[in-house]
Amino acid sequence: MSGRRSRQTGSNGAGRITDDQIIELVSKLHQLLPEIRANRGSNKLSANKVLQETCNYIRDLHKEVIDLSERLSQLLSTIDSDSPEAAIIRNLI
Repeated sequence: MSGRRSRQTGSNGAGRITDDQIIELVSKLHQLLPEIRANRGSNKLSANKVLQETCNYIRDLHKEVIDLSERLSQLLSTIDSDSPEAAIIRNLI
C-alpha cells in the first residue's frame, strides 16, 4: 500500500484518510485489545482480523454492560430505597 493513496471519508471529499493513517489506526486498535495482547505471538495480524476482534470485543463489552445493568436493577429492587446502601448506589450512577 502506498502512503500516497487516500480514501474519502465524507461525501463532499473534505476529509481524506491515507493508507498510512489506516495502518496506524489498526495498529492502535491491535494494541488496545486484551485478547490480542495476551497472545504475544500475534504481532502480525491482518487488519481484517484486528477489526473483527475489535468488533467482537465491543460486542462483548456491550453484553457485559447490559448484564451489569440488569444486576444493578435487581439489586436496587431488593433494597430499601431510603437505606444508606441505596443512597451510595444512587450517587454512583
